[in-house]
Amino acid sequence: MKKKITIATGLILILGFFAFITAGKDTNIFYDQKGQKQNEVFNFKIDAAQRFVSAEIDSMPLSKFLENLSRVTGWNVYVEPETTHTVSAKFKQRPIGEAMRLLLGNLSYALVPQTNSPPKFLVFSTAMEDATQFIKPAKSDSALSKPIPDELIVRLKKGEKPDKLFESLGAKVIGYSEALNSYRLKFADEDSAKRARDYLKNNNLVASVDDNYLYRKPSDVAGLLLGYSPETHLNQPANNSGNKFVIGLIDTVVQKTDSPVDSFLLPSVSIAGDSKPPEDQPTHGTAMAETILRGIASVLDKSSTDIKILPLDAYGQNDATTTFEVALGINAAIENNAKIINLSLGGSGDSPFLHDVVKQARNQGIIIFAAAGNTPDGAPVYPAAYPEVIAVTSGDRRGNIAQYANNGDFVDLVAPGTSIITFNGQSYLVSGTSASSAFASGLAAGIASQNNTTTADLEKILRQTLAIPGKNTQN
Repeated sequence: MKKKITIATGLILILGFFAFITAGKDTNIFYDQKGQKQNEVFNFKIDAAQRFVSAEIDSMPLSKFLENLSRVTGWNVYVEPETTHTVSAKFKQRPIGEAMRLLLGNLSYALVPQTNSPPKFLVFSTAMEDATQFIKPAKSDSALSKPIPDELIVRLKKGEKPDKLFESLGAKVIGYSEALNSYRLKFADEDSAKRARDYLKNNNLVASVDDNYLYRKPSDVAGLLLGYSPETHLNQPANNSGNKFVIGLIDTVVQKTDSPVDSFLLPSVSIAGDSKPPEDQPTHGTAMAETILRGIASVLDKSSTDIKILPLDAYGQNDATTTFEVALGINAAIENNAKIINLSLGGSGDSPFLHDVVKQARNQGIIIFAAAGNTPDGAPVYPAAYPEVIAVTSGDRRGNIAQYANNGDFVDLVAPGTSIITFNGQSYLVSGTSASSAFASGLAAGIASQNNTTTADLEKILRQTLAIPGKNTQN
């Protein structure tokens, strides 16, 4: 390998993407919470239309307020160091911009949309770029991914059939994998699911009973005004009928773009039903496919490669996927002879069912890359945190872990956290550990395809090339 890989963003990410919160302007708030700690009242609620805020905060220091705000909104909050303010306000049904002004007084604030993570909320007194101190969310069980309460994943023993077992428990089968002999069951309510779990755990037909977790759909890719359109300069060989090196991309749907990128795409596999992508902007999956190609191009000594990308749509038209669909996507990648799988998705839900399928892929020599997450709190994000998966975080210009990116002990590699892609002649920017994982997947494929590298040697090269400063790269 002759080329040197550098972690260089080349862009100031915030330009063109921040949106100041104004009265009546809706923003992304994920759930409501009511909390009280050490006699400090923190009540914060947004109506169903997410336009108006009701709040009651009594003499709470700014740091405590921002910790709780991060917890209830899901935002990644940053504040200018040494900024002080006491938050006291009580009001009902105020437009969100007006509400923030009442809460933060003379302090300035901005919301920065992100492509594959919650928005950044910046609080500052001098300049926006000075909001550099990350605020860890106040601890709360509700901040963790929770199982879908009325669902179960049931895996039957090899060769067994359910017959009327599930019907007798009042369950509806909403997902099935013949290869895994596994079923996604939906019940009338949470109590019905709990009773069924107790029964199924002791049924001699059943191998395992697991929860099913939601993984949120990545945000849209942001448009970018550039005076040029970057290209990958990769081509497929004229005679490409031999063995192909396949990368499985489990993501949202990947669009055809009538560009050279299309020649690298194998027919898409639908895991969660048909999808109708927008025509005027790229999906997250499309952005990841082109980012993979950029990773490939960064290391190849030639412009032609027989590497192919197998798109596996795990979202369909849904707002989220689940650990069941992701597991089915991994199994489909195995069946289609993928040598690398990229998972630019994840959540905090630890699914034994998904982990088992990850192990199956790994046992067949498949290397799995996954995004480590865009919150710098060190908390595990799955599937990246499974030991069989290579967890990729985002790096800054110096190769250090980016300020916004996960820095947990489970993280294995650091890769560029921004990617500029082209769609219908327009440039788009994708940022975060999603892009990092996709780039690392492409880089690995490029190295392996031209050097016939073994899995063990490939991992060793990657841990040296994309090493986290100060972390032992010998493992």
